[in-house]
Amino acid sequence: MSDEIKHECGLAFIRLRKPFSYYQQQYGTVMYGLNKLYLLMEKQHNRGQDGAGIAAVKLNTEPGYPFMHRLRSGANQPIADLFAQIGKEYNEVEKYQPDIKNHPGLMKGHLNFLGEVLLGHLRYGTQGKNNAEFCHPFIKRHTIPSRNLALAGNFNLVNTEELFALVNIDPGEFQRQSDLAAMMEVLYHFLVKADEAFPGDMDIIKVLKKAVPLFDGGFTFSGMLGNGDAFVMRDAHGIRPAYYFINDDVVVAASERAAIRTAFHLEENEVQELMPGNALIVKADGSYSVEQIIEPKERKACSFERIYFSRGSDEKIYKERTKLGYLLSDRVLKAIDYDLKNTIFSFIPNTAETAFYGLIKGAEDYLNKIKIERILSWGKDYDDEKLAEMVNRRIRIEKIAIKDVKLRTFITEDSSRNEMVQHVYDITYGTVRKGIDTLVVIDDSIVRGTTLKESIIRMLTRLEPKKIIVVSSAPQIRYPDCYGIDMSKMGDFIAFRAAVELLTDTGQQHILNQMLDKCKELQRNNQLHTENIVQQLYKTFTPEDISAKIAQLITAADITTPVSVIYQTIESLHEACPTNLGDWYFTGKYPTPGGNRVCNKAFMNYMEGKNVRGY
Repeated sequence: MSDEIKHECGLAFIRLRKPFSYYQQQYGTVMYGLNKLYLLMEKQHNRGQDGAGIAAVKLNTEPGYPFMHRLRSGANQPIADLFAQIGKEYNEVEKYQPDIKNHPGLMKGHLNFLGEVLLGHLRYGTQGKNNAEFCHPFIKRHTIPSRNLALAGNFNLVNTEELFALVNIDPGEFQRQSDLAAMMEVLYHFLVKADEAFPGDMDIIKVLKKAVPLFDGGFTFSGMLGNGDAFVMRDAHGIRPAYYFINDDVVVAASERAAIRTAFHLEENEVQELMPGNALIVKADGSYSVEQIIEPKERKACSFERIYFSRGSDEKIYKERTKLGYLLSDRVLKAIDYDLKNTIFSFIPNTAETAFYGLIKGAEDYLNKIKIERILSWGKDYDDEKLAEMVNRRIRIEKIAIKDVKLRTFITEDSSRNEMVQHVYDITYGTVRKGIDTLVVIDDSIVRGTTLKESIIRMLTRLEPKKIIVVSSAPQIRYPDCYGIDMSKMGDFIAFRAAVELLTDTGQQHILNQMLDKCKELQRNNQLHTENIVQQLYKTFTPEDISAKIAQLITAADITTPVSVIYQTIESLHEACPTNLGDWYFTGKYPTPGGNRVCNKAFMNYMEGKNVRGY
C-alpha cells in the first residue's frame, strides 16, 4: 500500500506443558519458551510497529514471591528492545553464576520472564498515543493470584462508553483513550465476582460467557490469570484472525498461521483455526479445551486482512493474493487495447508484489493463447525466424518503482516537507520508451491516494510514458473501519471524496444535506446503528464513474500524462477470498450494529467540519 495506514495488532501466546528441566534436556536451553515467543512476535512484526509488550506467569511460586511480570516498549524496534532487556538479565545472572544454566529451577527463580505462561503483543495504535503506556498487555494486580489478570488483543471496540458505565466506572483520560481498558474493566468485574462466589475454584469459561456478549467490535484477545489459567478468545463473526497449535510440549496461539508454522516447523494442517465465538482455554494444570463462548454468527472474517495485513508467506493467503491479481488481468488487457508489445507491467512495493504475479499470469495466459492461434493460422507458411519471433514474445516486466524506506521527512516547513514526500519512491531510469510505452502499475489498495498523487504518479511521469494505469487489487475503500484499523475519518477516503465531487459536478449537493438530516434524525431517536446512510451516496454513480474521478484526483494539475485507475470488483474479491467475506470497507455491510453507527458518525463529522475519529 502506497498510503500510510495503521496495521492490525499481533498476538502471541505460549503455555509450556512440561517442567523447565524437560526443555533443557530436549532442546538444550531453559529459554525454549521465550525463544519461541520471540520468533512468533518477529514473524508477525508486520502487524505492529508502534510498540510491543510481553507478560509472563510463573506457576507454583513460593508465597511472597512475584508470579506475574510485564515488560513493554515503545522503542523504534520494540521487539528487539524487549528481548534485549531479557537477554541482559540472563547475561547478568550467568556472569555471576556461570553454572546456573544447568539448574532450571534456579534459573526460573532468577529470571523474571522465565514463566510457564507467556503472552506477547505487537501494537499498531488506533487509539491513544504511541508510547509504552498504551502497549498491551494491561495488568490488574491483586494479592489473590486468581484475581491477577494480564490482557492483550487485536481489536477495536465501539461501545467503550457503555462498557465503562456498565461497571460503574468514570474513565480517566488514559482509560478513555484505550478500548483495552474498557474490556479489562468488564472482564475483571466478572472475574472478581466469580472468584468471590467460588474462591479457589473460579470458572473462567463462565466469566467469558458473561463478558464477551457485551463487546461490540471485532476481536481476538488473550488473557492470563495469576493462578495459571489462560485463554484466547475470538469474536462471533471471526472478524479478527486466530490460530493455535497443541502438542505434548506446548499450547501456542497467534494471529497468523504462518508465524506458528515457521516458529515450530509445522505443516499447514497441524495449525488449527480458532473458530468464531470460541475460546481456547488452558488450565493451570496444563489441560486445555476449546469452548463455545458465544453463538457464532455469519462469518465475516476481514477480507482486507488477506489483501494487505497478513504475512504473504501463508500458502492460502499467497494463492488468494495471486488470484486477486489474476482476476484483474482481463480488464487491464482491455484497458491497454491488448497492446502487450507497448506495455510495461510493474508494481508498487512492497505488498503488491504477490498480486502482481497473478496479474502477469493472466497476461501470459492471454499471450500464449494468441501465440497458439497465430501459429496455427500460418499453416505451413512460416520460417524459423518468424516462428522464433512469435514463440519468444514475452510480457514486459520492469521494476519501475523503488521505495526508499529509510528516507525520512525531517523538515517540518510545508514546502520542504512536500519536496521530501515526492522522493519517498524513486524510479528506474531507462526502462520506458518515451511517448510509446504504457505503464501498468499495481498497488494492493488505494485508501487516501495521497502518496500516489504527491510521489508515485509524479515520479512515474518523469519516465514520460504514453499513459499510466494504476491497478488496485482491492475494491474502492468507501467506508470507515472500527474493528482494528485506524480508518475512521470519512474525508480520508479518496473514493468518498470522488463521489462528493461527482455530486458537485452534477449539481446534486443536496443529497449530502439530505443524508445529514437523516443521520441527525436517527441520532435523536438513538437509532444511528440501525442503517448505513452513507451507502446512499454511492448509488448515484457507477464504480467506473468513481474510478475515473479518482484518476483525476490523484493526478496533479501540472501532470500532462493521462492517468486511469482500475479497481478490483466486489465479485472478484469474494471469488479470490471465499472464506473471508468481511467486506465492509468496500460495501458498507458491517457485521455489528456499531459499524453503522461509526460510519454515520464519521459522515456527520465530515459534514460538520470536525476532524475527529468516528468513535
